[in-house]
Amino acid sequence: MEIELPDPDAQLAFGERIGRLLPRRLVVYLEGDLGTGKTTLVRGVLRALGHHGAVRSPTYTLMEPYDLPAARVYHLDLYRLSDPEELEYLGLRDLSDEDALLLVEWPERGAGTLPPPDLIFRIRYQAKGRHLTLDAMTPEGYAVVRSFTAVG
Repeated sequence: MEIELPDPDAQLAFGERIGRLLPRRLVVYLEGDLGTGKTTLVRGVLRALGHHGAVRSPTYTLMEPYDLPAARVYHLDLYRLSDPEELEYLGLRDLSDEDALLLVEWPERGAGTLPPPDLIFRIRYQAKGRHLTLDAMTPEGYAVVRSFTAVG
């Protein structure tokens, strides 16, 4: 699925819309250059799940947990990860066994250690705003895309 997002407010709104459709257990990769709005999308998803506080990219801590009424969410930002094996120290294997939503920025830096994605959000710059490609990789991911398309 291809979506045009003309400004940060549209990215936030998209995150909220898709966030309402995400199951409690899902792995989402967010790919894109610096500044494309990956954390803005995460902020929208977290709002949809009941988080009302600030959302910062966990660039230095690598992971920020959110225990929300609708779901347990882990927001990972792997930009500063020097070795994928560092994810073992964060307890990633245990997180993968939980009923939790994993939102992973810079997943390529955790290659070989991260669980495979159900959905991939690919964000890229365009002349005005951003272009988002949403790729479903599993039946659970396809169910989200179908629901999103049906809701419109």
